[in-house]
Amino acid sequence: MTVRVFIAGLLGAIAMFIWSSVLHVATPLAETGIQQIPNETPVIAAMQASLGEKDGLFFFPWVDMNDPDAMAKSAAAIKANPSGLLIYHAPGKGLIDMAAPMAEEFLKQLVIALIAAWLVSVAAIATFARRVVFITAIGVTMALSTNGSYFIWYGFPLSYTLSYMLIEVTEMLVAGAAIAWWLGHAKP
Repeated sequence: MTVRVFIAGLLGAIAMFIWSSVLHVATPLAETGIQQIPNETPVIAAMQASLGEKDGLFFFPWVDMNDPDAMAKSAAAIKANPSGLLIYHAPGKGLIDMAAPMAEEFLKQLVIALIAAWLVSVAAIATFARRVVFITAIGVTMALSTNGSYFIWYGFPLSYTLSYMLIEVTEMLVAGAAIAWWLGHAKP
């Protein structure tokens, strides 16, 4: 990777991070489809009594998928019981300080933007608009691959799914504009 491509990726990541921050702070998109648990206090007490200090992602009702009758048992359990996913953190282990996750988010966006900048550079796309569309298409692919699967397999709300897809696609649009601008103006 050349310095030119690295700078393009860095500019893309900065643009993506700023845009993502604006979307999360100044719009309702980041909260769309997320609800408070009714009667939260007894539900939290029951989760803490059951799970205690065990952090993790839990699927319920649980069926051993190695069981030869797993699919039938799963269908029966879902018909008779509530079902879903639960991300649980024991007291004191959840998100308390935003500094580390913000840094990690920027590093994730930097990796994405560096890959996008490198792909544009090796594809040798001539115009600004085509470079932006190319990178935005990467964003569409990312948004569909993760959020689409969460909607299909785990029943994530459609409003949540569409909001997060919009966030990811517009992040890549903004990153794409920064990357396309730099790669179009910086001498190879």
